[in-house]
Amino acid sequence: MDIRKIKKLIELLEESDIGELEIKEGEESVRISRNGVFANAHAPVYAPAPVAAAAAPAAAPTAAATEEKKEASQSLSGHIIRSPMVGTYYSSPSPGSPAFVQIGQHVKPGDVICIVEAMKMMNQIEADKAGVVEAILVVDGEPLEFDQPMITIV
Repeated sequence: MDIRKIKKLIELLEESDIGELEIKEGEESVRISRNGVFANAHAPVYAPAPVAAAAAPAAAPTAAATEEKKEASQSLSGHIIRSPMVGTYYSSPSPGSPAFVQIGQHVKPGDVICIVEAMKMMNQIEADKAGVVEAILVVDGEPLEFDQPMITIV
């Protein structure tokens, strides 16, 4: 953008009641404001991506799904062990190995009950209460959400 145009824009701003002025020509843009509102007036300004508008309608089904999960977890009996992170649930240390726990198995605090893989890290999840495994609520290899119920202990 030509410096003469920028000077002319500054003069227009000074002569009017406008507090801020922004002009875009192709990929170039200039934003001029009064009283130093923007310290870096020559920085390019980018408009928000139109994807944000599409995300808003999806919020309603997500909220409904969250409510369903809460209702389902409230109907569970016993102590619920929830996923501490978003990841993938694994019931055994490797494919073909026996599962860490089975329904009806007695566990004590500190016993490894499953693995949650997150960002290529295998996180061993331990029982935080002694008892008997009442239910395993997820399938091996299934993706997990944060705070999703995994196992119940009574």
